[in-house]
Amino acid sequence: MRERLFDLGLWLLLCVPVLLRSDPDDGGSWTQVAVGVAALGGCVAVSRRWPPVPIAVVVAASLPVSPELFTPSYSLALVAFGYLAGRRQEQTRAALWLFGAIAAAGLVLTVVAHASLGQWFTLLLSLALAIVAPWLIGRYMRQYDRLVRSGWELADRMEREQAAVADRERLRERSRIAGDMHDSLGHDLALIAVRAGALEVDPALGPAQQHAAGELRRAAADATARLRDIIGVLREDDAGAPTTPPGETVEELTARARASGLAVTLATTPVPTLPGMSGLALHRVVQEGLTNAAKHAPGAAVSVTVAEEGTSVRARVVSGPGSAGVTLPSGGTGLVGLDERVRLAGGSLAHRVTGDGGFVLEAVLPRSAPAPLPAAPRSARELDRARREVRKGLARAIWIPLALLAGLGLLMVGVALWTQARSYLEPEDYARMRAGQSLAEIAELSDGLPDRPLDGRPQRAPAEPPGMDECRYYRSTLLAAIPVYRLCFVDGHLADKAKVP
Repeated sequence: MRERLFDLGLWLLLCVPVLLRSDPDDGGSWTQVAVGVAALGGCVAVSRRWPPVPIAVVVAASLPVSPELFTPSYSLALVAFGYLAGRRQEQTRAALWLFGAIAAAGLVLTVVAHASLGQWFTLLLSLALAIVAPWLIGRYMRQYDRLVRSGWELADRMEREQAAVADRERLRERSRIAGDMHDSLGHDLALIAVRAGALEVDPALGPAQQHAAGELRRAAADATARLRDIIGVLREDDAGAPTTPPGETVEELTARARASGLAVTLATTPVPTLPGMSGLALHRVVQEGLTNAAKHAPGAAVSVTVAEEGTSVRARVVSGPGSAGVTLPSGGTGLVGLDERVRLAGGSLAHRVTGDGGFVLEAVLPRSAPAPLPAAPRSARELDRARREVRKGLARAIWIPLALLAGLGLLMVGVALWTQARSYLEPEDYARMRAGQSLAEIAELSDGLPDRPLDGRPQRAPAEPPGMDECRYYRSTLLAAIPVYRLCFVDGHLADKAKVP
């Protein structure tokens, strides 16, 4: 509804000059008024779907009236439709072709009507000021509106992304809590299984107590397995390693494992301290090694070594084969999560089975992990990309017409200089001319007469001598209109020459 009201108001506004300048009182007719009003109505109707069409129609109506393309009835329509074409049209190619066609049509009409090129230059000036300039303004407003609209769209998208990020962070926090539950409870259950295994083989207990201890060990192992399955369901597929540390050092961790009955030896004292994520990853490497040894190789001796190597620290947990001949696995969900944690700390993790059936877990951690470079937010990158595209589109919308106008200007200057050169008489040749010489004798001079004299007597030039058959005027300089040389002839012979202002 708003668009229809706008189109109606535009049509009424554009009809006002037609009604005022094309009626019978101003030399027009009511037929011209009716045709102009109907044409403008059709132009307004199609201006949204085919923006260049109204420009072509109004130009076609203006050229027969004024070869310079300036008519009081349709000048306002040219400006309005030029602006709307730049505002509504996405591509610039059709408009540029139309501008070139208007210039070419004006040149053809100038040649056919045997008019001066100055009339065509006036048409080009009218084209630039009445059509191209409003079209450029419309292009600028279109690009500006696109940038503003892109900004609001990106702001709305940022709000949705922030909500999605908050949801993801809540899920990640739950996953992290689940991972910590698995790490801490799994470690504690493994130690319970170690203690129960020691009681199961204690000769001081009777068969019933040993059987109960065995049941306890198997229950702890089953509880660990079920815990791993449950936590595996709670974890996200792409969840990273948990980052919250246990509140104990490596010395305290190995001491607690030793008190639980695990034959663990800490080969390095004191253990080097690592800051930040490296320290957390070191604790998890040792914890995972002890947990795997207690769970998969009960009774196996475990050696923990933490050694400094330049700017990094190498942590190694070596486990021998268990008393039941069970070897540690080559990998699992715990090792996958541990590898992710070590990678986040900037280190590397390796594990392998030894020749005697033992297992080695080794990690190299940097003393100070490099701070990750903050990535630009996606919305900021998209806004920057939108700005660049708008700037490119605006640059194309401006420099292409300006280049066209510059080319036309150079053409106008070139044609003007060429026209002036054709009517330029060399001062040396003028000085050699004598009264009584014929046109043939004058033509034998160095350059002779120019190809074309000026069109008639210049304004404010003095009156021509009486009794002359013909007087011709030539430029005395290329860049100035005055003074000029006047050559008057009688019966084909030079009768008078003068340099007149």
